[in-house]
Amino acid sequence: MLAVTGIVVCLVVAIAGLMIAVADGGATLVWLRRVLDGWLIAGSLLTLGWVLLLHSADQSGNAFGSLQDLARVVTDVLVFGLLVALRYSMERSERTATTVAALALIVLIASDMLRILMPASGTWYGIPCAAACSITGMLLIAVAPWLAGGTSVVDVDRRIMPVVGVVAAFVPVAICVLALTAHTMVGGRTDMVLLVLAGLLPISLGIRQGIIHADHLRITREATTREALYRALVDGTRDVITIVSLDGRVLYVSPAAHHVFGYRPEDLLGARLPLYCHPDDLTPLIQAVETLRQEAASGIRGPGRRMSCRVRHADGRWRHVESTVSHHTEGMIFSSRDVTDRVAQQVQLEHLAFHDALTGLPNRALFADRVAHALRKRTTRTAPPAVLFMDLDGFKAVNDSAGHAMGDALLIHAARRIQASVRAEDTVARLGGDEFAALLEGEAGAHPARAQDVAERILSALTQPYQIAGKEALVSASIGLTVALPGVTPDELLHQADEAMYEAKRAGKGRIRLHIPQPRQTRNSPSPEARQTAKPLHAPDEPAAHGLGQ
Repeated sequence: MLAVTGIVVCLVVAIAGLMIAVADGGATLVWLRRVLDGWLIAGSLLTLGWVLLLHSADQSGNAFGSLQDLARVVTDVLVFGLLVALRYSMERSERTATTVAALALIVLIASDMLRILMPASGTWYGIPCAAACSITGMLLIAVAPWLAGGTSVVDVDRRIMPVVGVVAAFVPVAICVLALTAHTMVGGRTDMVLLVLAGLLPISLGIRQGIIHADHLRITREATTREALYRALVDGTRDVITIVSLDGRVLYVSPAAHHVFGYRPEDLLGARLPLYCHPDDLTPLIQAVETLRQEAASGIRGPGRRMSCRVRHADGRWRHVESTVSHHTEGMIFSSRDVTDRVAQQVQLEHLAFHDALTGLPNRALFADRVAHALRKRTTRTAPPAVLFMDLDGFKAVNDSAGHAMGDALLIHAARRIQASVRAEDTVARLGGDEFAALLEGEAGAHPARAQDVAERILSALTQPYQIAGKEALVSASIGLTVALPGVTPDELLHQADEAMYEAKRAGKGRIRLHIPQPRQTRNSPSPEARQTAKPLHAPDEPAAHGLGQ
C-alpha cells in the first residue's frame, strides 16, 4: 500500500513538472491552455488506465495488481511525454534536465523489467524493489524541470512550441476514446468514475479550443498593434529605410524616399545596388555590402557599418547621405539620412577657418600653408616662388572719414584688383586690416623682372580711383617683394617680404622694394652689416627712398 501511495504522489508531481516544462509564457490564456493540456494528458491516461483496471479486475478479480500495472503504464508514458517536451523547449546546449529525465526513464524501465522478469524480486526496507525503482524514477522526473536547462534558468517567453507540442494533448485523448469504444463493444462494465472521467474529457477539450481561439485573437491584436506602431515609426521618420536582399535587390523602401530623394518607393522596388550612387563613392558601398554578405554566409551577425556617399536626387542634384547598414532577416537593412545641409555647413566652417570673411580671400594661416607647400615641392628644375606683401597707403584716412562701410567696400574692390593682376594659379590673401599678400609661382622667382612686372601691375591697379556709393576714394600701396633661396623657411620668406614692404613705407610709401636674398654665410662671405637687404626697383644706384608710384 505504501508503494502505491508513493507512486500516486510522484505521478501528481510529475504531471505538474510536465506542465511547467512545456509552459512557454506568462500570459493567463497560455497558462490556462497548459493546465488543460496537462489535464487532457493526465485525464486521458487515467481514463485509459481505469478502463484497463476494470477489464483486468473482471478477468482476475485482483484490482490491486491491476492498479500497479496501471501505474507502470502511466509512468512510462509520462516520462516519454516529458522528454519530448524538454526536447522541443530547451536550447541545444542545455542538457542537464534531459539527462536526468533520461536517467529516470532508465530507472523506470528497470522497474518494469523487475516486475516482468522477477515477480517476487524481494523488498527494500519493506518496499518491493520494483516499486522502489518506480518511486526513484518518478522523483527524478519531478526534479528534472527544475535543473539547468529547465524552467528555472530558461527564459520561457523565448520558447517556441513546435507542432508536436500543439497536438500532444490530442494523442492521448484519441487513444482514450478508442479504448472506451473497445471497452464498451466487448461488454465491459461501467461505473461512476469512468463516466465522470469520460465526460470531463470532451468538456475540457472544448474549453481548450475556446482558449486557443481567444489566445489567437489576442496574438492577432498584438501583432496588428505592433505592425501599426512599426508603420507609424517608419512612415513618420525622415530617415529612409531600405531592405535589400543579399544579391543587392531592393525589397522595401520607406515613404521618406520620396521626400528625401524625390523617388516614389514603388518605383525603386526590384532595383539593384548601387542605386543612384555617385561613381566616386561606390567603393565603400560595395565593401560594406560584401562584408555583410560574407558574414551572413558564415552565420555571423556582426555590428552594422556606417558609411557616407552621394546619391543623385530626382532633380539631378547630388545629396550627401549617411547610412547605417546592418543585417536583416531578408538580407540587409539601410537606414539613410540626408546630411547635405550639415556637409554644406561643415564646408562653410572650413572655408571661414582659412578664408577672410570680408573678401573671401585666403587668410594668413592658409597663405602660410600655401607658401610652405610651394617651398616643399620646389626642385632644382623648378623656379623658386616669389612673395609680395602689400599695405594700402591712405586707407585709414578713408575708413575714418567715410565710415567702416566705405572702408570695407574699398577692401573688397582692392582684393578684386589684386586678383585681376596675377595669374589664376597664383595665391592672393588678405593678412588682416589693409594688408594683402600674393604668392607667385612658376617663372616669377627665376626671373625677378617678371615678379617686378606683377608688382607694378598691382600698384598701378590699386592707385586707380575707387567709385563707391557715388563717392570717390584714392589710396596707394607699399609693396615688398622677395624671392625664395634654397634652404629658406616659410617664416623667413614671409619675414623678408614683410621687411621689404616696411622699407617701401619708410622710403615714402607708394613704392616697391625688392629684398635681395643673400646666400647662407660662409667663411669668406661678407658680414651682415655689409649686406643690403632691400633696394629700390629700376634705380639700384639711387638712395633707398627712390621708388615707383610717386
